[in-house]
Amino acid sequence: MSTAFAGIGAAMQQLLIGWLLVGILLLPAHEVGIIQAAIAIPGIFLLLWGGAKADRSDPRFILFVGYLFAWTFPLALLALAKTNLLTIWTVAIFGLLMSIATSFTSPAQQSLLTRVAAKNIQRGVTLVTGLGFLVQILGFSLAGQLETIGMTHVLVLQSTALLLTAITASAITPATTRISDKTKTSTLTHIAEGLSAAARNNIILNTLLITFISGVFNAGAFLTAIPFIVKRVYEGNAMSFAMVMAVFYTGAAISNLVQYWLMPLRKPGFWFLILQLSRILILFFVWIQPSWGWLLVILFTWGLNMGVTTNLSRAIVQEASESEFLGRILSVYSIGLMGSIPIGALIIGYVIEAFGTMSAMLPGMFLSGIVFIYGYIFTNIPSYHSPDSD
Repeated sequence: MSTAFAGIGAAMQQLLIGWLLVGILLLPAHEVGIIQAAIAIPGIFLLLWGGAKADRSDPRFILFVGYLFAWTFPLALLALAKTNLLTIWTVAIFGLLMSIATSFTSPAQQSLLTRVAAKNIQRGVTLVTGLGFLVQILGFSLAGQLETIGMTHVLVLQSTALLLTAITASAITPATTRISDKTKTSTLTHIAEGLSAAARNNIILNTLLITFISGVFNAGAFLTAIPFIVKRVYEGNAMSFAMVMAVFYTGAAISNLVQYWLMPLRKPGFWFLILQLSRILILFFVWIQPSWGWLLVILFTWGLNMGVTTNLSRAIVQEASESEFLGRILSVYSIGLMGSIPIGALIIGYVIEAFGTMSAMLPGMFLSGIVFIYGYIFTNIPSYHSPDSD
C-alpha cells in the first residue's frame, strides 16, 4: 500500500511538472531541460546519504519521515497558485522539494523490499515494480484532469496520496530488527564503502553503467520530448499528455505481470541487453511521426520494453549485491537511473530547439546500439547466472 500511494504521488508529480512548464508556462525546450536538471540534481546527491542511512537504521522510519514532510509540498504550491504566485521559480522549488523527498526515501524503500522478499528477489522486485506502473497510470489519469477539474483538486489529491504513504509506511510490520551502528564510522565512510562495493563487482558496475547511458537518451528523451511532441506536433492538451503517459505505463505494467510468471530467469543479463538493441526500432517509429493512434501503439511497445529493462537491471543489482552494502549499492543504482534524466533533459532540450521536436529520438537510437555492443562484447552481463533460478 505504501508503494502504491507513493507511486500515485510520483506519477502526478511527473505529469504536473512537465505540463506546468510546457503547457501552462509555455517555456522553450532548452529552458525546460535546465529547470528539470536543476530540480533533479540536488536530490541525486542525497541518494548516497539516503542509502547509507537505509543500511544503518530502520528503513520504515525513513519512509515515514520523508513522506510526512512531502505531503505538505503540494499544498504549499496550491497556496502560492491561489495568490497568483505560480511562476517558474515556485514550480521549480516545488519540484526540487519533491525530488529531495524522493531521493531521501528511495533507497530505504528498495532496501526494505529486498529484506521482505528474502530469496524471491526477482519476483518481489517484479511484483512491486508492476504495482508501481499500475498505480502510475492512475496518477497520470488524475493529474491529466488538470485543465478539467482544476489545479486545486489535483494538488489536494496528490497531497492525500503522499500522506497515505506516510501512514501506511508507519504500519509496516518489521521485517528485521533495527540495525544498530556499533562501528561509529561516519556517514561519508559508509558512502565510500558502498561505492567501493559497487565498483569492485563487475556485474553491478557494468549494469549501472549501461542503465545510466541508456537512461540519458531514453528516459531523458521520453520525459523531456514527449510533452513537446504532444503539445507542438499533435496539438494536444493535458489530457492528451496523460493518455500518452498512461498508455506507456500500461505497457510497462503488463510486461511486469508477464515477467512475474516467467521468473526467475536463468540469464536476466542476456535479455537486458537484447532489449536495449530492440529499442532502436521503437525510437525510429516515433521519429517518423506516425498518426496519433499509431503513436499510442508505439509508446505502448516502448513501455513494454522499458518495463522489462528497468525490472531486470534492478533485479540483477539486488541479486548481485552483498547484503551489508545493499542500501548503499541501491542508492548508486538510483543515482544512475535518476541522474541520467536531468543530463538527458539538458541535452534533449537543446536538440529539440536546434533540430526540431522529433529529432529528440535520434541520439537514443545511436546510443542503444552502442550499449548493446559494449555490454555483449566487453562485459560478462550476457552470461550472468541468477542464483534464484537454481
